[in-house]
Amino acid sequence: MNGIFISFEGIDGAGKSTHIEALSEAFKAQGRAVTLSREPGGTPLAERLRAMVLNDAMDAMTEALLVFAARRDHIVQVIRPALARGDVVLCDRFTDATFAYQGGGRGFDWGVLEVLEQWVQGGDSLLQPDMTIWFDLPPAVAAARLASARVPDKFEAQPSVFFEKVASGYARRCGADAVRFARIDADQTPAAVWAQVIAAVRDKGYLP
Repeated sequence: MNGIFISFEGIDGAGKSTHIEALSEAFKAQGRAVTLSREPGGTPLAERLRAMVLNDAMDAMTEALLVFAARRDHIVQVIRPALARGDVVLCDRFTDATFAYQGGGRGFDWGVLEVLEQWVQGGDSLLQPDMTIWFDLPPAVAAARLASARVPDKFEAQPSVFFEKVASGYARRCGADAVRFARIDADQTPAAVWAQVIAAVRDKGYLP
């Protein structure tokens, strides 16, 4: 079987984690091996870089460079080997998040991010997810969901205007690659959101 790479995207509080686990179980029920991972993170080195990015003060360029460094290690150590084995790779965030958070939220240069994307994900061909499931949720709703969830990291603690810019960044990436993206209306019940997710994956032919 060919490997399948699916990324889950959206602002904090959009509900990605619940549905990535459910989709993992759906693929396993079909006899597929699943590699479940996240970004930043997924390897010991990338997890250390994640802790720095989420908690340490730094400018937008430093954030972007650290995230792409973590991504490179993740791709080399986890994603490409898993796809070569024929696994289904489900990743909680990938490069679209960098464009959304650093490009949209932080206002960092989009063109520089595109160059880094080519360097880090390049090779014989640019590595991109086969499908990106984008949980589109109004920032105000996401903030209400997160209010009592946990102690926020430095991104979760940002004001709503930051997340409006992040959402715009996601919309820009979706507009540039609409075939890859499946937009999910995440402002619904978990059951209704899951119904959209599984329908989108079936529409791609990845599940019966």
